[in-house]
Amino acid sequence: MDLPDVEPARFRDVLGRFCSGITVVTASLDGRPTGMTCQSFMSLSLDPPLVAFAPAVTSTSYPTIREAGHFAANVLAADQAEVATKFARSGGDKFAGTRWRQEVTGAPLLDGTVAHIECELVEEYRIGDHLLVVGRVVALTGHQDATPLLFFRGSFGALSGGAGPGAPER
Repeated sequence: MDLPDVEPARFRDVLGRFCSGITVVTASLDGRPTGMTCQSFMSLSLDPPLVAFAPAVTSTSYPTIREAGHFAANVLAADQAEVATKFARSGGDKFAGTRWRQEVTGAPLLDGTVAHIECELVEEYRIGDHLLVVGRVVALTGHQDATPLLFFRGSFGALSGGAGPGAPER
């Protein structure tokens, strides 16, 4: 079957209508923290507990995360758009003025987030212009009262109200 190519601008426009959460993926190598904003983050498996994220092949932060062999996904709160913007930039000291701590893996856990997911890096696959990085979850922290930061149609936002009717029960 001969299928048409999808134009990148159209792809970005349509997929931008899919709301996603925002994480800052962090690691520490030889006492030096590194981090990057990532909206391509997902739960992958319950048994074993796995998550995945997808940095660009051209990422300047990801090679340090790979070398560290561990990472933390910091799920940002609605009031942390500035943090997302800061960690999305290339170069500079992204941790300047940012409060954080270290726990199980040594990866920086940013203050004020919705959740922290600490992982051991277990697999990496190159897919197109991104990598699919799989981590085995080794520690979790969640803050039930926090509202997550969302990304939709090129802008940051937050949930308005609760989950509402029709939301899946847990």
